[in-house]
Amino acid sequence: MQDSGLIYTFASINIFFKMDLKHLEKISKALGDINRLKILEDMSEKGGTIQCSEIVKILDLAQPSVSHHIKTLIEAGLIEPEKNGRNYTYILNKPLLENFLKKLKFTPNCR
Repeated sequence: MQDSGLIYTFASINIFFKMDLKHLEKISKALGDINRLKILEDMSEKGGTIQCSEIVKILDLAQPSVSHHIKTLIEAGLIEPEKNGRNYTYILNKPLLENFLKKLKFTPNCR
């Protein structure tokens, strides 16, 4: 069990140091929309996973709009898709979010 903790720690450190300002910007833009925040909040409340059909219900938007929001979150690395037959389940990328917050703390103020 300790080994997997070490792997997680090293993976987190690796993600932390590889995150450049462009990636910070991409994540920030993805987090800058209320609908995407609703998706992430609902995922977090449900243990870090959600199905596409659930997203459609919580957002009350047309399918193309939901697809756009999902695509934006995937491209930012905030969620990861997992295909199960014809359905998709999305998994919250918790290490990335944690490291995003850490990186923000270490990013100097731009003036």
